[in-house]
Amino acid sequence: MKFIDKIAKHDKRRLFYAFEFFPPKTDQGLENLVSRIARMVGLDPLAISVTWGAGGSTKERTLDLAGLTQLEYGIDTILHLTCTNMVQGLVDEALRAAKDRGIENILALRGDPPRGKEHWEPTDPRFQHGVDLVRYIKTTPEFAHFCVGVAAYPDGHPDRDTDEDGELEYLKQKVDAGADFIVTQLFYDVDNFLRWFGKVRAKGINVPVIPGIMPIQTYASFLRMTKLCATRVPPSIMQDLVPIRHDDQKVKDYGVKLAVDMIRQMQRGGIEGVHFCTLNLEKSVTRVLEALGLAGNIPTLANRLIADFTSPPERTVTPHTATDRATKELASSSHLEIDAGKGEINSAVDWDDFPNGRFGDFKSPAYGETDRWGSSALQSAATVTHWKNPRTMEDLTNMFLQYLQSKIPTTPFSSTPLSPESLMIYPHLEKLTRRGWWTVGSQPAVDGVPSTDEVVGWGPKGGYVYQKCFVEFFVEEQDVERIVKKVKEEGGGWIDYFAGNVKGEVKTNVPEGGRNAVTWGVFPGQEIAQTTIIEKESFLSWKDEAFSIWSEWASFYPPNSQERSLLESVRDQRWLVSLVHHDYKDASALWTFLFNGGSPLV
Repeated sequence: MKFIDKIAKHDKRRLFYAFEFFPPKTDQGLENLVSRIARMVGLDPLAISVTWGAGGSTKERTLDLAGLTQLEYGIDTILHLTCTNMVQGLVDEALRAAKDRGIENILALRGDPPRGKEHWEPTDPRFQHGVDLVRYIKTTPEFAHFCVGVAAYPDGHPDRDTDEDGELEYLKQKVDAGADFIVTQLFYDVDNFLRWFGKVRAKGINVPVIPGIMPIQTYASFLRMTKLCATRVPPSIMQDLVPIRHDDQKVKDYGVKLAVDMIRQMQRGGIEGVHFCTLNLEKSVTRVLEALGLAGNIPTLANRLIADFTSPPERTVTPHTATDRATKELASSSHLEIDAGKGEINSAVDWDDFPNGRFGDFKSPAYGETDRWGSSALQSAATVTHWKNPRTMEDLTNMFLQYLQSKIPTTPFSSTPLSPESLMIYPHLEKLTRRGWWTVGSQPAVDGVPSTDEVVGWGPKGGYVYQKCFVEFFVEEQDVERIVKKVKEEGGGWIDYFAGNVKGEVKTNVPEGGRNAVTWGVFPGQEIAQTTIIEKESFLSWKDEAFSIWSEWASFYPPNSQERSLLESVRDQRWLVSLVHHDYKDASALWTFLFNGGSPLV
């Protein structure tokens, strides 16, 4: 059913809502997301939306996930679709695939700014802006039946190409071209949103406007997403968050309360529905809906006292009834597959509630981050100017060194400045980088540090966290051979490694199916939480992404230029290596292995 028709038919006295998901990067993550969505369907969302990667990079997974939610669960699905930097014909292909899957709703997005033709593969010249995609869908008989939504930016577009009035004019053009509804980028300043919403209506834009709501999950992810989306954060929110930023549970609780308060204020301002950016996590969204009195369809099973006399009946049960019920429930649940990450079905809701580090758990539905609107890691030429014009290997080494020295804020592989955690091992990272081993990921060893520690702490208060030291870098093939040889001869079983190249070749000493928890925490009254896990599938996923970044970076420079030739040669010739040392009690163990011993590597 078309989303706009469902909105028209919904009970105006009750808030409607949609859930946004992104396709995880791994097969097991996708399988477990499907299980998670199956549970969240019980919350009765009006629709589910599925994001689309930059340039169609997630096309297959996006269509698979959207097809499952539409066909298997019968829930109306909104397919995100970007139109810029798409290979000719891919937009038509995606629209036909959506039609074949019974999908009737498209969220039409621009994606990355269009790049110069000489800097990119041949792309579809019909699409330069989101309005081009809206107009194309609505004027093409094969696709005109789609209900089309568009994006809006209450805090301003991240590119800042124009002022608010200019952006409202663009929005009006998209609606005039046939857009049926509007979904906004996430925001936290409700007063500003309501002011902006008033200007939208005054502009003559009368289609439904659906605010994007992202409950805060962790302080770090909040900072990352608000920076990425150029979100305006009221000072009062930062004043609330800073004192609790090292207690992930308190941050999550605050995020739930803030989302509830925001929604209630918007309802008073005339908003009838919201669009939840779930980040593929379910607990916070469920708690928000429970607080709003909207989660009545989720059954809750309360423990009961077994007693001879059932008084009161809602809290007690006879021994005979308890035995009979347990027998029936065990029989009916014997064929259920337990969700990954936990040993009991009822824990599936929150086993990955505290993702930490880039890897997380590859089985988690939340494995693989998204920026929501289909932009790539390298979002604009302005960003690339930080990295200047590398023409030699020395230029690249200097760029990575400047990042370590905080002289530039980002690299193509790190979208934020160097973390305080990495500063703990800065001399070692600098030594590797000066050698031409360009580091792109690392963490120090940590042995039982309080979970509230300002640098390495995470999770709820009162716990202790642990880390194994690991480091990742790009090296030449001959260096890979030296590393493998030294691990075999001097590693003593303490070192695990993965190494891979763009051709798909992989070297490792980790047994098939082996999993290596490199970050874990112990918290009062809870099972041990393993939040960062390195194993083959997650490494391969990251490897593919890392080499695609070299390709994407190269695309910002003209064909046959020195810069492009250099970056493409690095992509084709270098290997990505990940090293983990298991002795988390010895903070220097990994570095001693690399720099000392019978045959120092650096």
